[in-house]
Amino acid sequence: MNKSEMDKKAEGRVLLPSTIIPSRYDIKLTPDLESFTFSGTSTTTVTTSSSISSNEITMHAKELSFTSASYTTPTGSTIEAESIIVNLKATTVTFVFPTPLPADAALTVSITFAGQLNNQMAGFYRSSYTDIHGQSKIMASTQFESLDARRAFPCWDEPARKAIFGVTLVVSSDLTAFSNMPEISCRSLPGGKLKEITYADSPRMSSYLVAFCVGEFDFVQGITDHGVTVRVYTPPGKSENGRFSLDCALKTLDLYDDFFGTPYPLPKLDMVAIPEFAAGAMENWGLVTYREVELLIDEVKASSAQRQRVCMVVAHELAHQWFGNLVTMAWWDDLWLNEGFATWTADFASDVMFPDWRIWDQYTTGNLAAALRLDALRSSHPIQVPIAHAEEVDQVFDAISYCKGGSVVRMIHAVLGKKDFQAGLANYMKKHQYGNTETYNLWQAWEESSGLPVSEMMGSWTEQMGFPMLSVTDEKWEDTSVTLTLQQDWFLADGSELSEEDVKKTWCVPILTCTSEGMQSDITFMREKTATITIPLSSPNAWVKLNAGQQVPIRVCMSDAMTDRLADGITSKKLLPSDRAGVLADAYALVKAGKLSPPALIKLLSHYIDEDDAVVWEALESVLNGLDTVLSDNETLNGYFDKFAKKLVSGLTKVVSWDPQSSDGHLTSLLRGTMVRLLSKFCYDDETVKHEATSRFAKFQEDASDVTSLPSDMRTSVFKIVLKNGGQKEYDLVKSYFDTATDNAERKFVMNSLGATPDPKLKLQTMEWTTSGKVKLQDMFYPMGSVGTSSKEGREISWKYYKENFAKIKGMIEKGSSSLMNACIVYCCGSFCSNEKADDIEAFFKENPLPSSQRKIDQTVESMRANAKFLEILRTSELSKEMFWSEIM
Repeated sequence: MNKSEMDKKAEGRVLLPSTIIPSRYDIKLTPDLESFTFSGTSTTTVTTSSSISSNEITMHAKELSFTSASYTTPTGSTIEAESIIVNLKATTVTFVFPTPLPADAALTVSITFAGQLNNQMAGFYRSSYTDIHGQSKIMASTQFESLDARRAFPCWDEPARKAIFGVTLVVSSDLTAFSNMPEISCRSLPGGKLKEITYADSPRMSSYLVAFCVGEFDFVQGITDHGVTVRVYTPPGKSENGRFSLDCALKTLDLYDDFFGTPYPLPKLDMVAIPEFAAGAMENWGLVTYREVELLIDEVKASSAQRQRVCMVVAHELAHQWFGNLVTMAWWDDLWLNEGFATWTADFASDVMFPDWRIWDQYTTGNLAAALRLDALRSSHPIQVPIAHAEEVDQVFDAISYCKGGSVVRMIHAVLGKKDFQAGLANYMKKHQYGNTETYNLWQAWEESSGLPVSEMMGSWTEQMGFPMLSVTDEKWEDTSVTLTLQQDWFLADGSELSEEDVKKTWCVPILTCTSEGMQSDITFMREKTATITIPLSSPNAWVKLNAGQQVPIRVCMSDAMTDRLADGITSKKLLPSDRAGVLADAYALVKAGKLSPPALIKLLSHYIDEDDAVVWEALESVLNGLDTVLSDNETLNGYFDKFAKKLVSGLTKVVSWDPQSSDGHLTSLLRGTMVRLLSKFCYDDETVKHEATSRFAKFQEDASDVTSLPSDMRTSVFKIVLKNGGQKEYDLVKSYFDTATDNAERKFVMNSLGATPDPKLKLQTMEWTTSGKVKLQDMFYPMGSVGTSSKEGREISWKYYKENFAKIKGMIEKGSSSLMNACIVYCCGSFCSNEKADDIEAFFKENPLPSSQRKIDQTVESMRANAKFLEILRTSELSKEMFWSEIM
């Protein structure tokens, strides 16, 4: 990319003037955890350009008040600001000086200011928690990505304005405080009530990566083989719950050192469990912060799913220490360079540490599935999404930046091979460390390592939204080979008609194939609208699967002959689990888009009656839940489907039992969790299921720590079965555990299940509970979702409550991360399947606009209309006839 192309790409960005460049900040903050305030001073070293002619210095600032500002020249003269202008809309502060600033000069800008320790989980904020003695406590921590460093100190809050940060904290003598870098001095201040802690200078980094924490903590620590000290900080009394994540971090840091070819450059890494946290975690350099449930593991209670989640979140955040921190995107339009790469790398690291987890098989039903769901909407966006105002970036922390980004990295890894892929990364890190990059810099690194035209191959995947569907338009089967003619078209979830321009869209698609003999070594690159490939066969009746291993983010529409032949691969399980799962996911999406008949999907599902693989069952669960949600709007169809689903799910009880066995592996535990979830959905009224759940719940009532009778991976599901078959008494019993549970992972089991009660009054009571103040803001969407996704009636109750209490909900969370409001919207109204409801939701948000959530609203409404269309497809198909279901079952 030449300079003119780069300048054109940057057009429209709202940035602070480039005539002043910061190189170093010295920040001193004094937080008061009783008054929820902080005072601060900052001294920033800046350089002015030769073209500067202004008498103003403008910096980012939000919710700060200012006492004074001045700058000092190289000769020692100090110039005081004659006025301070705060722009609330632009979140800036401008210091106006009596004369123009000197050109080509190194200046020191000194500012005194104050701010609030807010409760919105953004900026420098406070969290409340109850300690092991039952006492209420307050701690303070930071969350600066994307635009909230400006809430803690005035700065140039843009990713390309990298600088060195020197941090000093003045805190109560009885508290612990830490920052990105190790402590280098600590002195007691006069009176003995306060201490002043100074930390080593940071590397050159972006403002959103600065972090500090103040409170009471315990910790566990270890040292990597390469010599880095790693600590996991926990609330007092819970340090042992940090052991698992500590072990993951120690292994991951060394693994990344070797894989990226550049050692972790800081002397320490701290990971901290924060009681109130809007996202999952934040990759601050050297001081990574997490939701408690994403970092802490109770070795006795934790389920296999919880362990896997913690491992992958830790691996994701530590990948950012390189991708994002050491090398940072130049602007938010390349956010995917941070998040997409960390998503792929987390899977890579988890697979190396725990190969029996089969992470890459799980990728098919996890990140890839999420990417394809969202990217099939017209309201999606390209991976490289234009961002003018930095505030817009909050809307693209989504499955495109993370999951589709990770999926295209996975695809290029499959194409380049491990050696060239890794060599390119190592060169990229070495060349750009401590700097900023754009996507083309990564393509260049891989082109140099592989000799392949990576920019040409990948541009179609990152610069345009959507993905293709490959259709078989012609086929010639012979005894020893098959020749397939393929066509690519933009795939849309609702199958809507493509315009003349839409039809022209193409992608550079690597065609990977497999047969019963395994993966074919040849890769064909499909750059045009059509392509013809020939695949060798081992026998006249052999089968072929396109997109082998689900390595490419596409949908495949097979011919009838291919589908019929593939039935043997599914039932014999010669087709690998990731491909068996992929066939299901593709078929469901194709039926929804009107590209495949509904009977074909149900017949395909019937081939999985003897399925025993955890990953494939995750795909089955997704399809069954999707059909159940849509068909719940049609009583007759839902009745037929419910019987079919029960039969399919019942077969799983022959594969895995309720009781854990000593021989169970990780995936068997996950499969058991899937089984009980499906039983709670489709077989909750079965007498055997009811008896099993109620007897286990009774033992749980006697001893909540009994994880033998009621393991953690089935607690939410068992609670749901009990609630669905009970009333007020059972509701109160489940809810009471929220108050007695000792950690948030256990409380989540309650929050995710309460809405399953069939009593409308109790569903409404659950909604009221979410906004009562008894549920943390970070968690309020969980119980909302338990109501909104529980039933047809549940979604009516949740949406009505959201509308009637919109002002209250908005007031509670609007100043924090938009991800919280997005979750509330999706969980309260995302399960509707009618155009009437879509119209209602659009009208409501037109009257009550939420600009930072508009993209999520558009996507939710579009998905709803696609489901309404899907329901009509199902209603007018053979599925509406009892005879069809009789023959299938």
